[in-house]
Amino acid sequence: MTQGHVRIAGRMAVIGGGRMGEAILAGLLASGAMGPDDIVVAEPLPSRRSELLAAHGVACEAEAAEAVRIADIVLLAVKPQIMDDLVSSISSLAEGRLFVSIAAGVSCARIESLLPAGTAVVRVMPNTPAIVGEGMSIVSGGTEATAEQVDLVRELFSFVGRSVVIEERYQDAGMAISGAGPAYMALFIDALARAGVREGLSRDVAQMLAIQTMFGTAKMLEVTGVHPEELVDGVTSPGGATIAAIEQFEVGGLRGTVFKAVAASVRRAKELGS
Repeated sequence: MTQGHVRIAGRMAVIGGGRMGEAILAGLLASGAMGPDDIVVAEPLPSRRSELLAAHGVACEAEAAEAVRIADIVLLAVKPQIMDDLVSSISSLAEGRLFVSIAAGVSCARIESLLPAGTAVVRVMPNTPAIVGEGMSIVSGGTEATAEQVDLVRELFSFVGRSVVIEERYQDAGMAISGAGPAYMALFIDALARAGVREGLSRDVAQMLAIQTMFGTAKMLEVTGVHPEELVDGVTSPGGATIAAIEQFEVGGLRGTVFKAVAASVRRAKELGS
């Protein structure tokens, strides 16, 4: 997780106490960016409210409106299919508040249309590694959000990993890489581990080798700034075992398959968003 953040001013309402909403509030609390008194969660399930209170010491409300009334920032951490009804139900309380949505496929314009004119909305696409403080979040401001508000949201999400600001029209492409990406990475790790089992390794050992190798490779690329192709060349000896494996990846069309998979994900995201 990125270090050296400033404290976030104001109070935040987290609407939806699911895994991602909890990951964000946990990151804010752990970093000192906000304290338990600065966050209130709206969650309809009594059992879940009890869990969040016990784990984080934050106030919890059954109704979204009760949480919004005492907040400056409203984090909409609910499923896309209930977004319209939720936002409409709290629109009368929107004045002076910054709305942040992490609902996949829901545009800033769609949320703005449900709120009073002039309400600031920022859209974010986080991913599941935020749960362990290693997320990648894509941040885009709506038409009413100022540059300062967008940067505030970028800073907020940097408490659960890394964050970057892009134009909203590229959100679907970003989602297809980082939002859906953990599934791709897990799929490759599972395939690599199963291949190890086929060659006689135990599942535990094969999976540990695959996970640590992916983690270490990503860290090395980040720290050194080396281009991925340069890393491939550095590991590949002429006539060696690595080039024999890479040949099979090329024969199987690995790169082309990745291109097609990302394009399919982008198409589907646009369909869901419309």
